[in-house]
Amino acid sequence: MATMSKFNILLKQKKKKKIKSKTFILSTAFYLLIIVGVMFWSDIKELFNSEDSPADIVALYDVTGSDVTQHFYDSSDLTYETIPQMETIETSLEEGDYLAAIELSEVDGKLAAQIYSYDPLTLTMQQNLTGAIEAAAQLFSIGQLNLTDEQAALLLDTTPLIATTTINVENIDGDEAKSAEEKMVGMFGSYAAGILIYIFVISFLSIITTDVASEKGSRALEMLLVSVKPETHFRSKVFGTFLIALTQFGIIFGVLLALLRFKDGGAMWDMVAELVGELSISYFIFVISFLLLTIILYLIIGALFGSLVSKVEEANQVMLPAMMIIIVAFYVMISGMTNPDSLLIKVFSYIPFTAGMVMPMRIGGTDMGMVEPIISLVVLAVTVAVIYYLSLSFYKRSVLTYSTGGVIQKIKTVFKVTT
Repeated sequence: MATMSKFNILLKQKKKKKIKSKTFILSTAFYLLIIVGVMFWSDIKELFNSEDSPADIVALYDVTGSDVTQHFYDSSDLTYETIPQMETIETSLEEGDYLAAIELSEVDGKLAAQIYSYDPLTLTMQQNLTGAIEAAAQLFSIGQLNLTDEQAALLLDTTPLIATTTINVENIDGDEAKSAEEKMVGMFGSYAAGILIYIFVISFLSIITTDVASEKGSRALEMLLVSVKPETHFRSKVFGTFLIALTQFGIIFGVLLALLRFKDGGAMWDMVAELVGELSISYFIFVISFLLLTIILYLIIGALFGSLVSKVEEANQVMLPAMMIIIVAFYVMISGMTNPDSLLIKVFSYIPFTAGMVMPMRIGGTDMGMVEPIISLVVLAVTVAVIYYLSLSFYKRSVLTYSTGGVIQKIKTVFKVTT
């Protein structure tokens, strides 16, 4: 009971101290600023654009004889204007009367377009004009066939009706294989979870390692361990930092949900809800489990590494191996966005230190069954338990041992002193 009481006291003190710290407040504000910036990017861009600035004007010169210009539609940023001749277009472009000019003609029964501009066009403008020309070309070609309105509408609606049937359903989750849309939504959700793991591991691995190293370097830990057992202090650091991570995640997630719910009258909320509806409950259970276990695993490692150093300046050095592993996992995850069934992805999805970022991608983007993710999750959970007890045992020895050199040398020193 006394041990639990001390653990609770340390836990509350750490959480209260860290949540009020500038680092926590600024990092949370930074993440929220990014979310707001992404969601309101279109509105932010408008703030930097003059409200009175007119739309760009593009001149159209049509020599096809089919009135192709009617298939070019104005937008808020772009207006099309038909001109009777091209003799003075260079002067008009130089004087800024037009952003660009498009000469439309017919070559071998197809629409041909020549774009003129005084200054090089931006990539976005090039894409906009190319898209408009391609849409007009499609309508021009259909007009050449002299079709009825019903025939033209049927020709334009070329979206096929696709259904997939999997004969062997023994190795998939459910009775049917996932559609391409379901896999894309699953991949996006897994990618978002992977980014969360990456950000939280990088941030809180640094926090817990630096925290332990700071207490040890200032000798405050020696005085604290007079009344508190090393294992109690270790647990309070790990679970205290974990609770802080959950608190920050809760704040960010809560603000994100609120923004989705109220922006554009809830339109974004409805869109996200529709996408989430494509995912199974088992998918969310797996993703959340991998997310939490991976963060706990790296927090345990961070506390252990922090106990190895003699001063806080050495914290970055001992964190480097764990940082490198999570960076490798992140790049493996990115490579799996195009092919989640590759051998590389399969191998890394079973390695405990990388499975949290890689296995959810396989779950969301493939038709794998329940067996493989369960095996990977069990391996990760067992690894967390083993690393926890090994680190706890080693922490008791290393927390009051002071040495110099690299990580391996510090570990050797701990064993020499304590054996």
